[in-house]
Amino acid sequence: MAAKLKSGDKVVVLAGKDKGKEGSITSIDPKAGKAVVDGVNMAIRHTKQSQTDQGGRKPIAVPVPLSNLSMVDSNGKATRVGFKVEDGKKVRFAKTTGDVI
Repeated sequence: MAAKLKSGDKVVVLAGKDKGKEGSITSIDPKAGKAVVDGVNMAIRHTKQSQTDQGGRKPIAVPVPLSNLSMVDSNGKATRVGFKVEDGKKVRFAKTTGDVI
């Protein structure tokens, strides 16, 4: 099955503590059904000091379920993603505007 959301896509959070926040997907795990989004679902991780790193409390982005994310269309609103064939090639498109992504 083709992925509706991919790395680099601009998304908005639909549910949870960061509802309404926007960011771009940095990594995705289709098997777990989760994605890491810039600046969303931040958690504090305590790291030990090493020769290259000072250590301490570092904020990192934690994965968000894909069901809580939606693509942002050209108008800046949340949209669902669909598939269609154009010139013999399968492409993704925004359901609200019909624009090819």
